[in-house]
Amino acid sequence: MSAKQRPPDDPIEWLNRARSNLLQSQARLEGVYLEDLAFAAQQASVKAIKAVLIHLGVEFPYTHDLTALLTLAQQQGFSVPREVAQAARLTRHAVIARYPGLGEPVTEEEYAEAVTIAEGVVKWAQSVVAGQ
Repeated sequence: MSAKQRPPDDPIEWLNRARSNLLQSQARLEGVYLEDLAFAAQQASVKAIKAVLIHLGVEFPYTHDLTALLTLAQQQGFSVPREVAQAARLTRHAVIARYPGLGEPVTEEEYAEAVTIAEGVVKWAQSVVAGQ
């Protein structure tokens, strides 16, 4: 059952979507490519960072580029923890990992790292939006 959706300018809705993508990234089902799971982790990070940007009142482009999104927050004088800045490494999973032949297959280690980074980004975004 889906939760009631909030308006698109509500950072909580973006966090809900980030958590949904994070759950997808953690679902190791038979036949699911690690590339697809890494993409879900990347999307969780994107949506979590966009939740923070909405919370800060910052307009953002619809992009998969995590470096660009983190830079927007920093340009507003917002401090981004080092472990959250690691999310920039997930940008490669936005395109290259999703399409056959554009890059090497995602390894178990890369997948585990993507999920760990995404978990940290979502946790950080939740604390920012909650004001803690």
